[in-house]
Amino acid sequence: MVSHLHLASDQPQQSTSRGHAEQEAPAPIRVVLADDHQLMRQTLRELLDADPAFEVIAVEHDFSAAARAVAQQRPHVLVLDLSMSDSHGPDTVRMLRKRHPDTQITVLTTDDSAVPVQRVLDAGALGYVLKELADAELPDAVRAASHGHIYISPRVGVRLDELYSAMAHGRITPREVEVLRLIALGHTSVEIARKLNLSPRTIETHRAHIHQKLGLATRAELVRYALQRGLLRG
Repeated sequence: MVSHLHLASDQPQQSTSRGHAEQEAPAPIRVVLADDHQLMRQTLRELLDADPAFEVIAVEHDFSAAARAVAQQRPHVLVLDLSMSDSHGPDTVRMLRKRHPDTQITVLTTDDSAVPVQRVLDAGALGYVLKELADAELPDAVRAASHGHIYISPRVGVRLDELYSAMAHGRITPREVEVLRLIALGHTSVEIARKLNLSPRTIETHRAHIHQKLGLATRAELVRYALQRGLLRG
């Protein structure tokens, strides 16, 4: 209050208002970008550099370099491509959030299926943006993450709604929903095990739990259940 009165008495009102506005202008959101495709890195940087709300402080081509940049420069937001060869999906996100809790994470991916999205969110990411929509959605996602808010590509949000519906109705887990979807699409237990990097025996256990929880005896009934809840889209 004393400082305010001093300014009001010693400076013209117009100058005071301008100085006050300049003083309160928000600092830019400091961003580290990590993607293993040069053209994508360049495109993302140009996209964010075009907006004065952002300051891209590092652009990295792999996860190891990105992790070092986060440790050294403490950005507000890390934009992370989960498909990089040395990235390990949700485990990568979880580790970074544990080590650097002040840096929020927005994930870039080509995968719009629900279960991987949920795993990444559970690991601590606040943004999930499809690469093909990055030019339209990434600035909003980075802005949201910097304020501690979640942003999910709308197309992915539809998949999540379908996942939550299936889980609530049958009390099945996200992994069981994933297995159910692949069963309904006609994959064998061996094929599903290969896709999910699990053993065929584990897949058979999931199948048994799915049949028991949903009270469905045949694959045809599973297909009908998956169709009714939109789990076979995309």
